[in-house]
Amino acid sequence: MIFDEEINQVVRNLKPSGIRKFFDIAVKKKNVISLGVGEPDFITPWHIREEAINAIEKGRTFYTGNKGLLELRQGICSYYKRRFNVEYDPEDNCIVTVGGSEAIDIALRTIIKQGDEVILPTPAYVAYAAIIEMAGAKVVELELKEEEGFKVTPEALKAVLTPKSKAIILNYPGNPTGGIMTREDYAKIVPLIKESKIFVLTDEIYAELTYEGKHCSIAEFDEIKDRTVVINGFSKSYSMTGYRVGYILAHKELIDMILKIHQYVIMCATTPCQYAAIEAINNGDKDVEEMFLSFKQRRNYIVKELNRIGLKTHMPQGAFYVFPSIRCTGLSSEDFCNKLLEEENLAVVPGDAFGKAGEGFVRISYAYSLDQIKKAIEKLEDFLKKYGK
Repeated sequence: MIFDEEINQVVRNLKPSGIRKFFDIAVKKKNVISLGVGEPDFITPWHIREEAINAIEKGRTFYTGNKGLLELRQGICSYYKRRFNVEYDPEDNCIVTVGGSEAIDIALRTIIKQGDEVILPTPAYVAYAAIIEMAGAKVVELELKEEEGFKVTPEALKAVLTPKSKAIILNYPGNPTGGIMTREDYAKIVPLIKESKIFVLTDEIYAELTYEGKHCSIAEFDEIKDRTVVINGFSKSYSMTGYRVGYILAHKELIDMILKIHQYVIMCATTPCQYAAIEAINNGDKDVEEMFLSFKQRRNYIVKELNRIGLKTHMPQGAFYVFPSIRCTGLSSEDFCNKLLEEENLAVVPGDAFGKAGEGFVRISYAYSLDQIKKAIEKLEDFLKKYGK
């Protein structure tokens, strides 16, 4: 490479996103069914879109304060109290970000120092490891097990804690596994977190897609709340992926430091989208419920069908992904997905894109119409006739 010596080697060594790789291949082929990208297929509800349009028409297109519109931050804090019984102050404890992705990035860059270790339960969303590495820390994988519901257990956490451990990333409901953590599950690991004095970054972007029971935020535990950073956003719950509105909830001292990075690299989230988000969080509960019921119907269907055709699939408790085992084929995750795309024009994501613990699985999103899901099942069934054992 011409610039090999001059490019940041951390960036040079980063692997491209395994999700985008298969998506990019799929869009170049004709007649491909893609169940690879985690994006709701619902159009953003009209009353939310209307608020973005109104903001533009009224000329509300200037910078907001760095933290975001106060009315939006008030709505976010009210929402967390109303839905999850966690209290935050809109002035001291909240920053509106450009999606959850920016929130994860600037929170980790604030917490991490060179040489720190960050515990990452895997299989995990593909961005976490890359952001940790770019911040100068070491990724320490904590392997989640299917037979344990892809939960973080105290035994597994204790095994990876070291004096260099600085933080743990929790993503529940989980991408790609659909696993959840209940209050009882969290209660088992909170003493370890408190004792080790690590930070918790909890990505709760799928909180409203918890199918059995109610979502629990680890921020409910007062003994570790000061060291907990909550990440959430509007993309999944309200089908607002392109609006790019997320947020951080954390202790005031952490917010003050995180805000420094946000000020310099972003300034503020897009103003018309913030007005749309105000409408969503104040008046969008009905929309959330309607989408939730549709996703639950799709989940039940796809799990039943995958098991019927011979792909062992646990029942995900949240998010909108299934994570079936493909070990019956004898193929690696990468080979399975390559052959499936080449021979059946069906795109899914190899499990190893989410870490070593994902090998032997594939991720399939059911954030698509039932019609597409049914066609995908037919293609998978044909594929397994050739490669199933």
